[in-house]
Amino acid sequence: MSAVAQQSKEQTGASYEGSVRTDLVPIFIMGKKYDVPSTLTIQKAFEYAGYQLIRGCGCRGGICGACATVYRLPGSAKINVGLACQTVVQPNMYLTMIPFFPANRAVYDIDELKPDAQTILKYYPELAKCMGCNTCTKSCPMEIPVMEYISAALRGDIEQAAEISMSCVMCGICAARCPAELGQYNIGIMCRRITGKHINPRAEHLREMIERINSGRYEDPLNKLVNSDLQTLRKLYVEREMEPHTAPEDWAPTDKAFL
Repeated sequence: MSAVAQQSKEQTGASYEGSVRTDLVPIFIMGKKYDVPSTLTIQKAFEYAGYQLIRGCGCRGGICGACATVYRLPGSAKINVGLACQTVVQPNMYLTMIPFFPANRAVYDIDELKPDAQTILKYYPELAKCMGCNTCTKSCPMEIPVMEYISAALRGDIEQAAEISMSCVMCGICAARCPAELGQYNIGIMCRRITGKHINPRAEHLREMIERINSGRYEDPLNKLVNSDLQTLRKLYVEREMEPHTAPEDWAPTDKAFL
């Protein structure tokens, strides 16, 4: 255990000195037993046990997909999967963090791709090996019907594959569980890129904004921010006008300097 971890453990123990917690459950991290509160997520349990997370912690809210974890429960040979920031600990669970997934990630020029099944199969030929077992869907922490967008990609419905896979956080758990060794999340992002480049109509407002940027309209306001001191930046941040949750589509801030 590192010095930081040992210090954290000592501080944790000191804070509970004189009291006995009754809500602790045993878990095993890399084979070593720790007692942690039963309400913690796997990620918080690691920290409670004294570990300092320097990788695989990301957003801590189920958005980035960086904390993919595998674990087993007593009396079961099944390997369970989940995101450490979402999954709550269970008594006697055995935990192992996953460093990465060596799934195929194709290199391509998005301008040269065509929106059809042959394009997907060219760069991801393993797509044809999908057995329709639905293990990918059952493993997905975002509850995405992964097999559905894989099937859509296989039949050339790129736009549907992009739409179904839009909530993917690229955690890679589907690839870890796939018996056909597909990299579903990489196939999904390829479909989304093709859809954005070759299927969806171009946004006129985007062209207008690019023209504004190229005209130098925002150079003075940005230079002013860059040259501001920390106190001024904090004041601007606190006093910034935020879009209301119920605002109409044509909402605009009072200060239009950055529009």
